[in-house]
Amino acid sequence: MNELVTKRIRTTAAKLGLPHLATELDSFARRADATTLGYLDFLDLVLGEELAVRDERRFRQGLRLSKLPHHKTIDDYDFAFQPELDPRKVKDLATLSFVEAKANAALLGPPGVGKTHIAVALAVAACRAGFSVYFTTLDDMVRQLKTADAIGNLARKMHTYLRPGVLVVDEVGYQPLERAEANLVFQVVSKRYEKGSIILTSNKTFSEWGQVFGDEVLATAILDRLLHHCDVISINGPSYRLKNRLAAIEGEAEVA
Repeated sequence: MNELVTKRIRTTAAKLGLPHLATELDSFARRADATTLGYLDFLDLVLGEELAVRDERRFRQGLRLSKLPHHKTIDDYDFAFQPELDPRKVKDLATLSFVEAKANAALLGPPGVGKTHIAVALAVAACRAGFSVYFTTLDDMVRQLKTADAIGNLARKMHTYLRPGVLVVDEVGYQPLERAEANLVFQVVSKRYEKGSIILTSNKTFSEWGQVFGDEVLATAILDRLLHHCDVISINGPSYRLKNRLAAIEGEAEVA
């Protein structure tokens, strides 16, 4: 390829925001020569790879901003260890139709059964699909909102939880809330209603949420908005963490 033309193409590609083309131009040219690509096929190749690189960059940036505790996927989940959980229900959620509909998903069950794993996996899938995602525990969200409210900055902080297309709220029910704290949760849920998806995990049944939020009426108002459009999956099985701990103990015993 003519060096002058090569330089001009690289400069133009950089100005157009096509960095992959600018850096891989020689490689593209060699592949085109080797496979005798036509003009349209060559253009399709260049644009397709540029889009793939851009999507991957956007995905990685989205993961970084999401604050997810890890990036496990549905494929990483051991369904064999939870035989009462129908994998089809989880995989149906992974199609993200509920996110597209601005609906919600709730994962209920005792500690250690993999609720957070599935919630994070759904969030990773949503991020891959181009949705903005933010992860928080309920306790941390309430603490952040209370602090912001105390200094007159509630509206701005509330935007943190209203802006993303998918808000993951983990560990609902691990700590009971005061009524003022529960009201902050109600504000988030109410303002996101039919405007964005919530994925939540809880170790409490919905009938116990009155105790969690310290007010039956407020808990009912929260549930009314959450469950109007919501897929609920209950996981009632053994704890992964206990399984791993028992395996470690058995291994130590064998060594001894």
